[in-house]
Amino acid sequence: MSESYSLGPVRVKLPPAERFSQFLQSRGKRITQQRQVIVETIYSHHDHFDADELMEHLQELIAQRKLSRPTIYRTLAELVEAGMLRKMNLGGRSVFEHDYGYPSHDHLHCQMCNKLIEFHSDELEQIRNAVAREHSFEVHSHRMFVTGLCADCRAKQ
Repeated sequence: MSESYSLGPVRVKLPPAERFSQFLQSRGKRITQQRQVIVETIYSHHDHFDADELMEHLQELIAQRKLSRPTIYRTLAELVEAGMLRKMNLGGRSVFEHDYGYPSHDHLHCQMCNKLIEFHSDELEQIRNAVAREHSFEVHSHRMFVTGLCADCRAKQ
């Protein structure tokens, strides 16, 4: 068995803003300063987030009317369409995670605090591939969520 379940390094050919710009250009759109700020904010750190949390990071620009909520929602949808973000539904809320350059991975999900812990397992991929071969199935991707309670929430009980 693997000793480490970390995701490993993220390798991308282009910085996220450039990759997004290319996607937009292919759709006849351009990367505005507002979209640029949103992408830079999202990719400045790796966290799972929802739209409200992103808006908290951008609150000053929203208050100054330099950025609008609809622009944020549209940009999130475009980033999902571009394959740069993955949208997941957790406990009735839409949560986003980076998908650009990130290796295939799975999640431990705390049912109490909604914490997500990412991990990668070669052994799980081998099982997935064996089952797929058995059924002549072509795998494009997979997503697994293991639900339970994190150490912090168990300690609170």
